[in-house]
Amino acid sequence: MMIHAKPFSILSALAVFAALQPADTRAADPKKSGKITYEEHVLPILRDKCIGCHNPDKSRGGLVVSTYAGVMAGGSSGEVIKPGDPDASRLLLLVSHKQEPFMPPKSAMIPAENVETIRQWILGGALENSGSKAKIANKPKFEIALSSINKGKPEGPPPMPSMRLSLEPVVHTSHDNAVTALASSPWAPLVAVAGQKQVLLYHSDTLELLGVLPFPEGVAYVLKFSRNGSLLLAGGGRGAKSGRAVVWSVQSGERIFEVGDESDAVLAADISADQTQIALGGPGKVVRIYSTKDGQLLREIKKHTDWIYSLEYSPDGVLLASGDRSAGLYIWEAFTGREYFSLRGHTAAITDVSWRADANVLASGSEDTTIRLWEMENGTQIKAWGGHGGGAESVKFARDGRIASCGRDRVARVWDQNGAQQRIFEAFPDVALRTTFTHDGNRVLAGDWTGLIRVWNTADSKQVGLLTANPPTVAEQLELATKELATLEAAQNKLAATAAASRDAAQKAANELAMAQKALADNATATKTATAAVSKAKEAAAKAVNAIPLAQAQAAAKEVTAKAMAEAAAKVKEASAKAKDNKALAEEATKAQELANKAAGDLAAAQKNVADSGVAAKTASDDVTKAQQTLTALTSTVAALPKQIEARAAAAKAAATKAATDKAAADQGAAALAAARARVDKLRAALQAAPAVARK
Repeated sequence: MMIHAKPFSILSALAVFAALQPADTRAADPKKSGKITYEEHVLPILRDKCIGCHNPDKSRGGLVVSTYAGVMAGGSSGEVIKPGDPDASRLLLLVSHKQEPFMPPKSAMIPAENVETIRQWILGGALENSGSKAKIANKPKFEIALSSINKGKPEGPPPMPSMRLSLEPVVHTSHDNAVTALASSPWAPLVAVAGQKQVLLYHSDTLELLGVLPFPEGVAYVLKFSRNGSLLLAGGGRGAKSGRAVVWSVQSGERIFEVGDESDAVLAADISADQTQIALGGPGKVVRIYSTKDGQLLREIKKHTDWIYSLEYSPDGVLLASGDRSAGLYIWEAFTGREYFSLRGHTAAITDVSWRADANVLASGSEDTTIRLWEMENGTQIKAWGGHGGGAESVKFARDGRIASCGRDRVARVWDQNGAQQRIFEAFPDVALRTTFTHDGNRVLAGDWTGLIRVWNTADSKQVGLLTANPPTVAEQLELATKELATLEAAQNKLAATAAASRDAAQKAANELAMAQKALADNATATKTATAAVSKAKEAAAKAVNAIPLAQAQAAAKEVTAKAMAEAAAKVKEASAKAKDNKALAEEATKAQELANKAAGDLAAAQKNVADSGVAAKTASDDVTKAQQTLTALTSTVAALPKQIEARAAAAKAAATKAATDKAAADQGAAALAAARARVDKLRAALQAAPAVARK
């Protein structure tokens, strides 16, 4: 039978590598680096300042501080020491003058270094002597358990850091180290990145560093946000030395809880959906489940036969999945620890597990190169595909069911649940170790063995930026940010000038278009008026022409009448001349002449009317010609204007588009400039408040 040697996994290598790293080179106070005990450090302070009033013979307030038992027993008002919690220890509050009655009474506060010694003693577990074990009352600083589980988005704004967190790295090294853990808030644009003795919080939209959370335990190998996004859990430590899981409040950045006292680094951990349990595991091969109420160990699961690499509670809080280095993959009942399913199929180390949002499907990644999906009704495999040549190192479900993964082939990918590849991203220089989606699924982050962390858009696979687990010091960040600000200011001046010129050009083009459109409307109205004028002129001309024959007929009739009247008048006049004594005949002659004169006048008027009618007809004809010329000119103008308007409209549209584009660029530049100024101000403030950073 052929025996195959067990592959040396990436996570094993990371743990060993971290164990070999040199310790922090910062000088440490001997009291802080060693054990602070009651007998060696605290009793001398109390003996000098307090025992006079608090001894077995004179126990004011029922408190005796001359013995360890007396201090721990407290006084008539209750306990005065809460191991592990200085802020809740009444003795410290009184001697530091943070609470009345101030101690010692009617006296100045004891020296600050003595107050700090008492604080460190309590923080370290209130040890009696060098052989004592800490009696830390491990309770969260506030109640974190939830009364119910809401798998949807919590009410109100998603949790984001609301306090100004330190931007000063705890440790800054000359070379980047492997990316050991990444996590993304389920509801907010917030990602966590593990570094040496620190966890970095970044804004996943702007990629700005929001804060540094100290992790003095060592290296974090796992980061998990709680399902509602309010808490961040880190599990890690120092290989072959110590391990612990720590919980911070996302909003305040305050370290509120810690569990585990492992003899090796924690490699896998998670907090349950109702936030009542924390599970952790690692090289010890044991899954340990702790209560968040008091830090007590609830149960141990010892089914695994090798290092535990992955742990995750189901979104509904009912189940717990765990995977180990020897391909062991199990589902447990979260609140009993009983085995629910043993999922068999992988042939090498289980590097990661991730639950689908509905808690009905689990994804697992393995060093055997495959990604597998398991349903939780019968515990059967429903899909498997080769994800990454050499081994899959990380697998994560998005809320919409897509899956991100990365592995030894140095690439990160996005899949659908049928194993069809949707996206593949640019290859890393070395093994890709960790990946995750952002809260909205619009971006994917991944990090590799060299410490490179890339951020891509899932829509087009384009890289949008980089993150680092080893940020420069605040002073160095400020120097870089100041240079970037100067560059942005110069660029913004050009963008603003370009936008202003484009705006003016667009306004000019719009005005020219409006003028052409107005000209078309005005000419259309004038054309309508001219058309009416032509019709009216033609009508007048026709009337004038028609009037000429009538006038001529009238003139002819008048001519006949006038001739006849003239002849008659002449005859009467001749007769009257012959009969000069005939007065009646003379009167008739006069009347006949008057009638002849009138007829002659009428004839002259009729003849003039004929002449006037001819003139009127010619005038009307000329008016028709002029009206037609006006109409022809207007028609030609109106016909030409649409092409002019079309050209001006195209020019105006192009100018408006350019103006909008240039304005958007200027607005974007202004926003970037404002953000850069705010970052410089933020870094300046942080520099003033920052402690010296450890360097390696």
